[in-house]
Amino acid sequence: MRSMPVIALCAVFLALTGCASKPSQINDVCAVFAQKNGWIGNWHSAAQSAERRYGVPVPVLMATIRIESGFEQKARPPRRKLLGFIPWKRASTAYGYSQALDGTWDEYRDATGSRLARRTSFADAVEFVGWYHRRSHEQNGIALNDAYNLYLSYYAGHAGYRRGVWRNNQGMQAAARRAADMAQSYDQQLQSCSR
Repeated sequence: MRSMPVIALCAVFLALTGCASKPSQINDVCAVFAQKNGWIGNWHSAAQSAERRYGVPVPVLMATIRIESGFEQKARPPRRKLLGFIPWKRASTAYGYSQALDGTWDEYRDATGSRLARRTSFADAVEFVGWYHRRSHEQNGIALNDAYNLYLSYYAGHAGYRRGVWRNNQGMQAAARRAADMAQSYDQQLQSCSR
């Protein structure tokens, strides 16, 4: 009978480590959801919950996270190099699945009352992306299914988007095109895998 707690502990450990691993086929949303459909962390359910709450389609939510972090739980910008070789500060405080900045994440937690939300939790991160895109819709008039402009607003910030800082920034525009293309691809994939 002593082996039962050990077996239960091993099962919990395996379930939790599976939650932290990055999906292997990140360009196939059906494969991502199939790999992350456990009883502890069901990504499809989390994305659908964010869609219901904020009105942003699942493919747009997932494409944003795909472009931001590649579904890396603890993603962060690389460190700058001091004198060309000494690791130095990071370019920003972006962190986790959503690559939310410290201040923006705090703003989200205050606005939603989600004080325990973590950037390394997929469910919390996808809720954050939905919340942020919803604010882009309210503040900048961007349609909730317009992945290109939602991503520009996500990347540049709401005020930066309004000022048009992205107009002369080829990098921002290219990232937004990747997000829009990924959202379209994810949308087509979801139609076939949900049957």
